[in-house]
Amino acid sequence: MTRMVTSLSALLLSIVLLVSGNAFLMTLLGIRMSIESIDPATIGWVLVCYSIGFVLGTLYVNRVIERVGHIRAFAVFAAVAAVAALLYPLAVSAVFWAFLRGLSGFSMAGVLVVIESWFSSRATNANRGALFAVYQIVFFLSAAGGQLIVNLGDPASFTPFTLAAILLTLALIPLSLTRMDAPPIDAVERMSFFTLVRESSSGVAGSLICGVLIGSFYALGPVYATLVGMDVSEVSVFMATAIVAAMLLAWPLGQVCDRFNRRKVMCWVALIAAIAGTAAALLGPGQLWLLMLAVGVFTGMSATLYPIAVAITNDRMEHHRIVAASATLLLSYGIGSVIGPIVMAKVVSLVGPQGLFFGNAAVLLGLALFTSYKIKTTYDVPVAAQEHFVAAMPQSSTVLVEIDPRNEHFRVSPEIAPGSGDVPYHDGLRSTG
Repeated sequence: MTRMVTSLSALLLSIVLLVSGNAFLMTLLGIRMSIESIDPATIGWVLVCYSIGFVLGTLYVNRVIERVGHIRAFAVFAAVAAVAALLYPLAVSAVFWAFLRGLSGFSMAGVLVVIESWFSSRATNANRGALFAVYQIVFFLSAAGGQLIVNLGDPASFTPFTLAAILLTLALIPLSLTRMDAPPIDAVERMSFFTLVRESSSGVAGSLICGVLIGSFYALGPVYATLVGMDVSEVSVFMATAIVAAMLLAWPLGQVCDRFNRRKVMCWVALIAAIAGTAAALLGPGQLWLLMLAVGVFTGMSATLYPIAVAITNDRMEHHRIVAASATLLLSYGIGSVIGPIVMAKVVSLVGPQGLFFGNAAVLLGLALFTSYKIKTTYDVPVAAQEHFVAAMPQSSTVLVEIDPRNEHFRVSPEIAPGSGDVPYHDGLRSTG
């Protein structure tokens, strides 16, 4: 384990710098636009351009990597992200910033595809689970740490934007000096979106709604905190607490998911998250620590909807279709992360800052009702036949899907022809999720 982490130290350091710089910049922009008294609906449109750029990036950055190679592509994408960070304070314009957010999202998709390709190339059946866990822990802790950097400068000045650009630029150094051979570039296989809806509608709904919830919170959480009167240090702790909660709740909920019917678990998780979101909306900053506790439960529960959705879907898939289905679920999450900030920003404009949590609570109740209906009207995979739960992380590229530990034995059985529809792992059971 130690040797593996040491061999990937350059990649891990680049991840720390990139993710912390990007997370810091996202929170900084929300605070800065609130300071500039920009309407929340406009802020939502500006910040959602990052998700749009990211989704487009996951679809097209492979073409750049194929032409120039991994290290050159990484240098290009990281440099573009750093330049975008420097350009923000030059002109406080919603249209200009929306363009920069789209550029940043596309660039971050590019650097993550490069980094995760290297991780994927190092995965074996012996180290797959450890590698997957190390990546996710580093990613979450870096994102949480990035929130705390907001305290280092006045959001209304040029300084914090320069700091973000420095972090993004420094990420070039470790990976550019690596002696590891560049991994091969594999085509990303996807299942048709509508095919996946027919085969696992609960999985698609869970991943889509998770994108709505997490996308809107990361984009509008700093706006909410600023509008309710938190100072910069409180905003940074508020956002960091939410991210750490998402990481900490993944393991215990995974244990529950392996012991009970997963669609029932999704239903209860959605209900608990809805209650926590409603509590957060009602509490306000006057009871800051209670508010942070409620938000931690809300974001932690919401973030687990994606890995639960992946688990539900994998339970219904032949092994040779799991990677393609997971890639499509990731795209579904991306679509949700585009929808969320736009819709919730409009709710905030109409209702006030607490509308962020009231709106998300309503979405969660809708998911709970839909899941409950599907439980009553369709067959379920028996608990004994469920795949092992893995705390999959949606804030990544489709490349990371391939090192999911559940793909350890990802092979097409010689007895099963692709597309045959047979599911011997589940004793022939097929059920629409």
